[in-house]
Amino acid sequence: MAFTFRPILLAATLASAAAGTAAFAAGGDLVVFDWSGYEDPLLHPDYAAKYSAEPSFSFFGDEDEAFEKLRAGFKADVGHPCAQSVVKWRDAGLLQPLDTSRITGWKDINPGLMKMKDLVTSGDGKAWLMPFDWGTSSLIYRTDKVTPEDAKSLRIFADPKFQGRVTIGDNVDDAFALASLVIGLKDWTKMTDAQFKEAADFLRQVHKNVRFYWTDDTSINQAFTGSEIDLAWGWAETYVTLKGQGVPLEMNRDTREGLSTWVCGYTLLKDAAHVDEAYDFFNAVNAPNVSSHIVTTFGYGHGNAAGMASVDKKLLADRGFDNLDAFLDKTLFQQPLPAELKQRMVAEFEKIKAGY
Repeated sequence: MAFTFRPILLAATLASAAAGTAAFAAGGDLVVFDWSGYEDPLLHPDYAAKYSAEPSFSFFGDEDEAFEKLRAGFKADVGHPCAQSVVKWRDAGLLQPLDTSRITGWKDINPGLMKMKDLVTSGDGKAWLMPFDWGTSSLIYRTDKVTPEDAKSLRIFADPKFQGRVTIGDNVDDAFALASLVIGLKDWTKMTDAQFKEAADFLRQVHKNVRFYWTDDTSINQAFTGSEIDLAWGWAETYVTLKGQGVPLEMNRDTREGLSTWVCGYTLLKDAAHVDEAYDFFNAVNAPNVSSHIVTTFGYGHGNAAGMASVDKKLLADRGFDNLDAFLDKTLFQQPLPAELKQRMVAEFEKIKAGY
């Protein structure tokens, strides 16, 4: 996942914080390895309030890139993977378990998110990821080019009449989540060989319509704004941002096949040099005062259920978060995959993108 950087917001917030530096403790040495956009100070205001400094952020484009960089020796304190990568990072020795007693509001984290496989290991009960942000991969379409009837099914992505007018992410997880939903599979960890072939065949049909595979929100947003594409398999941030700019878009979270939900969060990296600051950061991003901002600005849910409960009900309904039980019931969670299946997906997706 990746977001547009907001330099005006950052400058204004830092200027405000700088006005009260004398009252704060020294610090700010924390290194956070993150997706671009999460450096937004309003996602961790309590950290800056304590240290009178922002953490240092280093960015990655996708989780495979982050994984390889960490394995090659890159040093950071905190990482921001998504749930499907937690086992891979843990088994590679990149993580240390969280001391949940040091995370204020740990018990307020949405229990539905904590049920995801392998976030907490069975037997020893060790927690490896603190869920922070979650959202959907859904059908986004231009209402001046696509009818609501056509947009009722995810099979629209393979409809020949949209040749050259489609984009999906250059992201194997999102791609196979789309294909899994289309073939009627809600638990992709149980994908059979026959289902794998069916999913891959669907993505090959989609490939015929793809104008480009998007890698960040800037590319997809510009393509929608410039009328280069009619539909996308994308995230709520694109819909929220462009809808606010007057682009005629709709996001259908109620297709016949359902939607895919991803859950991302923060981890304590194995060689963290600033552990105390890391826990202050965890507490800051998990604070209820962050919930409204992440829902309003990004269109994503916050891991803190208590904070989400305090968000304006109309806003939650607009973002599709007003009935979480129904929302979660029709979703394919992007939970950790068996290593062999994940590698098979990666190899197959590269072939598909190359036209094979």
